Amino acid sequence: MSKSGQNRKDIQPGAEVAIVLKQDQRTGKLTRGLVKDILTKSAQHPHGIKVRLEDGQVGRVKEVFE
Repeated sequence: MSKSGQNRKDIQPGAEVAIVLKQDQRTGKLTRGLVKDILTKSAQHPHGIKVRLEDGQVGRVKEVFE
C-alpha cells in the first residue's frame, strides 16, 4: 500500500516517490524518483510535501512507494 505524500513523516531521503512538477500541475502528470531533500518544513501539507529528487527536479509528493 502506498501513502499519499501529505505527511512529512511518511517521506525519507532515498524513498521512491511520485511527484507532480510545477509545470505538470495542470495535467497531473506524475514523475517518479528518489527523494534527495525534503523542502516542506511543516508536518503536513494538503497539496503534498515538496521535495527535491536526486536528479534535481522539485515537486509535490502525490504517492510514496514502500
